[in-house]
Amino acid sequence: MYGAFGVSSPFMPAFFEGRGLSAEQLGVLFGAGTAIRLISGPAFGRLADLTQALRGVLAMCTVLAAVLALGLLRMSDVHALFAISVLQAAALAPITTLADALAVGAGGPRRVGARFEYGWVRGTGSGAFIVGTLVSGQVVGAWGLGSILVLHAALLALAGVMASAVPPLPRANPVADRSDPAPREGIVGLLRVAGFRRVILVATLVLGSHAMHDTFAVIRWSAAGVGPAAVSVLWAESVAAEVVVFFFIGPWLVRRLGAGGVMALAATAGVVRWVVAASTTDMMALALVQPLHGLTFAALHLACMRVIPAVVPPGLAATAQALYALGPAGATAVLMLASGHLYAHFGGRAFLGMALLCGAATPLALMWRAGWAADEWSGSAVDPPSGDQRTIRP
Repeated sequence: MYGAFGVSSPFMPAFFEGRGLSAEQLGVLFGAGTAIRLISGPAFGRLADLTQALRGVLAMCTVLAAVLALGLLRMSDVHALFAISVLQAAALAPITTLADALAVGAGGPRRVGARFEYGWVRGTGSGAFIVGTLVSGQVVGAWGLGSILVLHAALLALAGVMASAVPPLPRANPVADRSDPAPREGIVGLLRVAGFRRVILVATLVLGSHAMHDTFAVIRWSAAGVGPAAVSVLWAESVAAEVVVFFFIGPWLVRRLGAGGVMALAATAGVVRWVVAASTTDMMALALVQPLHGLTFAALHLACMRVIPAVVPPGLAATAQALYALGPAGATAVLMLASGHLYAHFGGRAFLGMALLCGAATPLALMWRAGWAADEWSGSAVDPPSGDQRTIRP
């Protein structure tokens, strides 16, 4: 699955630009695709929870996304490209959240006796993303931009076939489901959990700030003379930082700083990253700040994954993951719609707006850490800043 993302992510904007879309149209295209995730992600997540068929829904959506990716190759009309791209975004939306729900359910922090650390699985996915990204740069140079869609579809189809082999999510306790309000109320019940709302707010600001980078970074670099192979290396460098954080640095940071401290660190790294992106296209400077992605995404994600299973019941695991993705997706949809206009008028300086978002998230995370209070759902608690677990209720 992440190999498929690695193949397509760096060059999809360039693919659509090659089909004649302007900067403003690119912003609308990717913004609309992100907007549809606001509906399809929670809808499929809730369906998976209600049917307890997370693996089946994951397989169905992944294979459908592969078929739609191939459909893009046959289209040259702008309206057809828009329609198929939005449909594929709808199919892709739930697959990462369903995969996270399955991985978090099967793993967890090593010190509490889980079978494996969640970061190991997510880090392996990032490693596959790197391989896909490096391969895509060579393939594009040899066979053109359309070749990435063939690789993307093939890898998605393989992931869909293999989905049935992953460990199933443990079933929720039916007695608890009848007594707890959130399993009955679904999304409404989840949004009543203060800690869950805090996770969504900080993640929305920091992860949403990546919208400009995901849409226009490659276009900006290419216009400055950075070739396809160098683009692949820069993109892979940022994901390599993810692997290091997921496997090694991230779990240690969460234990030492707590979830709030790690979120503040990620937001501060975002300010630095986007200020540099706005200021220069120098290859050395870009190579120095691209690894900050390990903090702006991977460390933040690990902190959120530590909080979510501690404050929500197993019966709403997929719905919680979908809502966690919904906040950043909503912000990204709005920012992608705006990014086309901002980039068209301000060029690289538009990245300063993303730095402001991370700047707003930093004090929120710091205040959270300073006034840490674990949120309860079923007697569990989230790591306090010291990194030690504690129990609110027996």
